[in-house]
Amino acid sequence: MEKSLKSSPGSNPKTSADANAHSKFYIPSLDGIRTVAFLIVFLSHAKVAELFPGGFGVTVFFFLSGYLITTILRREYDRYQAIDFKLFYTRRVLRIWPSFYLVLLLGTALTIVGFIHGEIHLSGFLSQCLHYNNYYTIFYGNGTTPGSGVYWSLAVEEHFYLLFPLLYLALRKLHVTPHRQMLILWGLCLAVLLWRCLLVYGFGASSDRIFYGTDTRVDSILFGCALAVNNNPMLDEQYYSKKILNYFLLPIGIILIIFSFVYRIPEFQQTFRYTIQGIGLYPIFVTAIRFPNWGLFPLLNLNWMRFLGMLSYSLYLVHYTVIFAVGTYLPQFNKFIQAGIALLISFGLAYIIYHFIELPLGQLRKKFSRA
Repeated sequence: MEKSLKSSPGSNPKTSADANAHSKFYIPSLDGIRTVAFLIVFLSHAKVAELFPGGFGVTVFFFLSGYLITTILRREYDRYQAIDFKLFYTRRVLRIWPSFYLVLLLGTALTIVGFIHGEIHLSGFLSQCLHYNNYYTIFYGNGTTPGSGVYWSLAVEEHFYLLFPLLYLALRKLHVTPHRQMLILWGLCLAVLLWRCLLVYGFGASSDRIFYGTDTRVDSILFGCALAVNNNPMLDEQYYSKKILNYFLLPIGIILIIFSFVYRIPEFQQTFRYTIQGIGLYPIFVTAIRFPNWGLFPLLNLNWMRFLGMLSYSLYLVHYTVIFAVGTYLPQFNKFIQAGIALLISFGLAYIIYHFIELPLGQLRKKFSRA
């Protein structure tokens, strides 16, 4: 993801100044939130902390992507009254594809030679290469490198990157007010919820159909987009005071998230859960960004949390395959030791990818930025 842009007149001067003394546009807490989201996914996949389902970590990543990408698009349009799609998609390709295909090809090669035990189908491999693995998973299931199942969520994000900038540009060209933009995006979230309900209650859709489909999960991204277009905690004057946000709305958001974990009715889990989580993440993100030094939020901005956040994409790509390999070759250890070993190996691999691929290409991406 794009992490740093120059500040604009519409940004929050105090927050921006606190976040970066060199006046770069840096959104506090987001790297720490990435770390938390990854750890939720990792602990779930390693089967050492099943209280927090890994799917929630993915939902946090989705919300964050929607918020950050829409904020970037909004700032570009505010400054130039246009969006350069060529530059936008060039930045996305440079950010996502090199690590994406490197990990995919390495995992596939290790499976073919037998180091990773599994069976690869050409159709499954192509679904990952061509970014429709989420629907392949729904209809065909296996046939990809063991541990590469996380690629379904990247397919959802690729579909979002392809379509949403066009929708956002249309809203801006039609001079739709920020408040109405938010209502339109909320309306789309409601439409996705109703579609999930129809699939589950009307057609008996499977949990996989709901969990993996772009059409059934894109609202998790759109909730983040809605936060970016109106009452954006980095760009806009806020509707709510610090006391109302921190002592009323934030606890409500946390309660909603907890409720979505503990209420285990299957139909609820497949329909309303994602909507409730999207609503609950609203005040959490606003508070974390606006008041990074309040309560427990300074933990998100510790240097090591921010550093892991910068590695989160590569960590996300490699961790599940590493967990699978460690479980295969070190079965004598209990799951906690296996998880620790897998985390260390994942960190080492992610750092190598970050240092030799993401960091150099991050410098190149700056040349395709209009900020």
